[in-house]
Amino acid sequence: MSGRSVLEELWAVITDRFDHPSPESYVSRLVSGEKGTDRALEKVGEETTEFIIAVKNEDHARTVSEAADLQFHFMVALKAAGVEFSEILDELAKRRR
Repeated sequence: MSGRSVLEELWAVITDRFDHPSPESYVSRLVSGEKGTDRALEKVGEETTEFIIAVKNEDHARTVSEAADLQFHFMVALKAAGVEFSEILDELAKRRR
């Protein structure tokens, strides 16, 4: 599976959790609590800090893990902000030209 298809599949799961909230879903709990979108944004900040520390410590495995956590929470925050992932992909494609 390509990197793009993995991200698109993850986006589909995130979208489904927004459309069909469930108490068993981490995504649903993340954005439906008292803090709402703020909690997702806090997680982006937390994961960004952990990523930076991993890179600074030259810990390759931890950098990969924290990058995945950051990507996931970033995508949840995008969805909470009403931004579609395709918009990000389109913007990146425009920048390559």
